Amino acid sequence: MPWSNQNGGGPWGGGGNNQGPWGQGPNRPRGGGGGNTPPDLEEIIRRGQDRLKNLVPGGFNGGVAVIIILVIAAFWLIQSIYTVQPDERGVELRFGKPKDEISMPGLHFHLWPLETVEITKVTEQQQNIGAKASSSSSAGLMLSGDQNIVNVQFSVLFTVSDPKAYLFNIESPPLTLQQVAESAMREIVGRRPAQDIFRDARQDIATEVRTIIQSTMDSYGAGISINAVAIEDAAPPREVADAFDEVQRAEQDEDRFVEEANQYSNQKLGQARGQSAQIREEAAAYKNRVVNEAEGEAQRFVSIYDQYAKAPEVTRKRLYLETMESVLKNSTKVIIGENQNVMPYLPLDELARPQQQQGGN
Repeated sequence: MPWSNQNGGGPWGGGGNNQGPWGQGPNRPRGGGGGNTPPDLEEIIRRGQDRLKNLVPGGFNGGVAVIIILVIAAFWLIQSIYTVQPDERGVELRFGKPKDEISMPGLHFHLWPLETVEITKVTEQQQNIGAKASSSSSAGLMLSGDQNIVNVQFSVLFTVSDPKAYLFNIESPPLTLQQVAESAMREIVGRRPAQDIFRDARQDIATEVRTIIQSTMDSYGAGISINAVAIEDAAPPREVADAFDEVQRAEQDEDRFVEEANQYSNQKLGQARGQSAQIREEAAAYKNRVVNEAEGEAQRFVSIYDQYAKAPEVTRKRLYLETMESVLKNSTKVIIGENQNVMPYLPLDELARPQQQQGGN
């Protein structure tokens, strides 16, 4: 300390001869000898200053400059060395202009502050768009093609394919992606009925939205690759949720009634087809019976004709007798020849009674 080297005493006007700054000597132990005297604090400080002068070249005047230079060099070296993680890529800038080279994962060096570096992640990232149906936010409200309002919540999965374009071609890539994705979803939802968004065609809608987002971001040169678009939730606004549920229940009842009608129709149709098949089978059987009978009669006629051809007179007489027999066997008339005498008391009218009684029994 400066005052320790002065012979005239401390800075407050104290006396010399190892006197303190308040004009009195240092405290000594009472009643003891000089061998147990504690070390002087000022002496310890003075020795430390001397050793420091010996270590620093040129003393304090040149050593301070060297220390400052070393500190500045260490700070510059720390700022010039940077690390790129495995899921990152870096782009160096020289005087604010990006270089063509892309810094891969590892340890890198650049001339700071003439050169700087911008680092971005290249792994898959997720951008959530829209608000939940239970939320009061109107971020995801969209108008469908059938004039219904739907609340769509979806997410966009993307990766950075060109770090240089991603960092410098557009001002805010996440905000731009969010606006483009929301615009694309509104465009597709506006072309379709609400039912497609709720249940029927979610995957088709997501595919169309992904195509529009990718083409738009490519036209901006954003350096982004869209991996997928996932529709997480699609529901009516909270204010009309009850009415929409009623409509859904009515549509479900309609589907149920249609299904029951189809089942009844199929049942009746099956019965009618069974009956028609039965009638066709009966008609086919009747047809076969009639055809077989006709063929049998024709065959019998052919057989008779063959016999007639062999003996025409005999066959003709036989046919005549068989025919007359079949005609007259149930007749009530009695035919008597010209030269036969009939007794007047012959009861001709009684001859037919037994035949009538047999026919009645």
